[in-house]
Amino acid sequence: MTSAAAEAAIKEALGEVTPGADTDSLPPDADLRDTLELDSLDFLRFVEILSERTGKRIDEDDYPQLATKAGAVKFLAGRARG
Repeated sequence: MTSAAAEAAIKEALGEVTPGADTDSLPPDADLRDTLELDSLDFLRFVEILSERTGKRIDEDDYPQLATKAGAVKFLAGRARG
């Protein structure tokens, strides 16, 4: 998965979890939970959507890597290669 494809998947997933949120202006290193006010169930849904859309298994140990948009892009793009 390319970084652009990963970013698109993340944007779509966040759009489903937080309708109306301005994900375009979200800084790459901003904490998603704090910035978008995600509770634990929202974050879990975000992870589930990413997993469904990318076909990649995302384990609970991987969650810290998904804390920011930049981290999630790196995780998803790197996971596709490895």
